Amino acid sequence: MSSLKMDLSSHGSPASIIETIALQLACSPVDKKVALHLDEEDELKHLRECFHIPKLTDLPPTNPALVKENENCIYLAGHSLGLQPKKIKTYLDEELDKWAKIGVHGHFNGKRPWALGDECIVELMAEIVGARKEEVALMNGLTVNLHLLMLTFFKPTSYRHKILLEAKAFPSDYYAVESQLQFHGLDMEKSMLILQPQKGEETLRTEDILDIIEKEGDSIAVILFSGVQYYTGQLFDIPRITKAGQNKGCFVGFDLAHAVGNVELHLHEWGVDFACWCSYKYLNSGAGGLAGAYIHEKHSKSMKPALTGWWGHDYKTRFLMENKLQLTPGINGFRLSNPSILLVCALHASLEIFAQATMKCLRRKSILLTGYLEYLIRHYYDKDKNDAEKPLVKIITPSHTEKRGNQLTLLFSIPISRVFKELEKRGVACDMREPDALRVAPVPLYNTFCDVHTFIEILRSAISAAKQTADSMPPS
Repeated sequence: MSSLKMDLSSHGSPASIIETIALQLACSPVDKKVALHLDEEDELKHLRECFHIPKLTDLPPTNPALVKENENCIYLAGHSLGLQPKKIKTYLDEELDKWAKIGVHGHFNGKRPWALGDECIVELMAEIVGARKEEVALMNGLTVNLHLLMLTFFKPTSYRHKILLEAKAFPSDYYAVESQLQFHGLDMEKSMLILQPQKGEETLRTEDILDIIEKEGDSIAVILFSGVQYYTGQLFDIPRITKAGQNKGCFVGFDLAHAVGNVELHLHEWGVDFACWCSYKYLNSGAGGLAGAYIHEKHSKSMKPALTGWWGHDYKTRFLMENKLQLTPGINGFRLSNPSILLVCALHASLEIFAQATMKCLRRKSILLTGYLEYLIRHYYDKDKNDAEKPLVKIITPSHTEKRGNQLTLLFSIPISRVFKELEKRGVACDMREPDALRVAPVPLYNTFCDVHTFIEILRSAISAAKQTADSMPPS
């Protein structure tokens, strides 16, 4: 049975697939044999070889006494920084050699002419976000792009002046919205509309999002949501939010930093007005990598940048230097400066790996990979009425596979800082978010089912060590 080729919608949940495999292998669903089988059947397993996997003993927090030498670490931090594609160094060396040999002539020669560097890879990027090539630009950083887009799409009036965003939005989005309101001289209390989860819940209900849009939509100028919420890992219903907002006359945009390269996106088909994203998380372009932006083609003639620069000028006449702006239509007119070819190279190496698969295939593996992680956590750490002393791990990310991406966010019944420290000592890379959350993301490009199984084994050891530390501390 080729389990990763199964259609999950036809063959049940990840849990049912895992249990079916265990039945066929005549073992427990939590036995490592299941992980080994899933890895053997993985049609994408060759992609892992495209990445550098850090060694356990190279990670700064690792305690050498607790790990084996020369083994790969358990890297579950792709939601924060993706691993390095092996081809990046080759591509960087190509451009550095070109610069060394031909200097200024590199602008118009070679396989990546610097004057067209960003355009050389934009088609690969457009494929991942489900957009047309003309709707996507690679430029700047995420928040710079968000500001450029907001300066155009947020045109408040005396009645339509609000911006709707989710509670606990990533600071990039919150600060951008805050400063846009201040720029227009608006009152934050009246114009920043923040949607909170219902009492006792961690994530937002789609019905509540649609309800506030229906009730407040006539006063909302822009709706700005995450694609995937960075803290909870919730995947928002982008098409329904977009349709609801536009039906009320709002512009609808998304920060896709945690969604791009993680879930399937169809920005053009969904009619999303604008979007932006970074590329160093699931897109693996390196810290501070080249960001992306999108504007739907329906706005290509009507929406113009509030701030313009040389790189937004039509390429055909850009180098005539006549200071008579011939603005490129749509998002490409929003470009200000030529991007670093070194950043282009880094992103190019990663996008080529994505091109070896499809987002549909990656998403299919992702659903099963994250489902496997969820299954093991629930097996070992769900509430046990017969064992009140047993540490609990609560998953606050939605359990429904269509409402989440790769990431699971975990809350612990014992102090998270101690658990996190013990995990790091044992060579696990994930991340802790204050006050009490651990974010874990198995990435289908380079993580394996055995990675997930090993993580659970290490987690059990880390929790035991953290609990012993807590029990040995004198009462305060």
